[in-house]
Amino acid sequence: MSDFVQVTTTVDDEKEAKKISKRLVEERLAGCVQIVGPIESTYWWKDDVENAEEWMCIIKTEESLYDRLEKKIKDIHPYETPEIVCTPISKGSDRYLEWLKNELKDDSRI
Repeated sequence: MSDFVQVTTTVDDEKEAKKISKRLVEERLAGCVQIVGPIESTYWWKDDVENAEEWMCIIKTEESLYDRLEKKIKDIHPYETPEIVCTPISKGSDRYLEWLKNELKDDSRI
């Protein structure tokens, strides 16, 4: 099993998605962030069903960096309650995962 995860978050503005993705990659908390959008989201919020246009950030990182990544997203995210969902990467291309590992800064490996 891999030690890598894919984390998703959504924002209501493409510029915010780019800001989040750039910050996570610059700080080496993510090796790659893909921005998908616009997408249409439907959800409950404060007792009402809402519809919103959003952009999704798909973030690739190591599981060991998840707590720092989540904290950073919460610190810079414009939403009161941001979506932050983590999914394990059970398998992947060896070359890609090695590249990903080399792009991340996990202080526990130093």
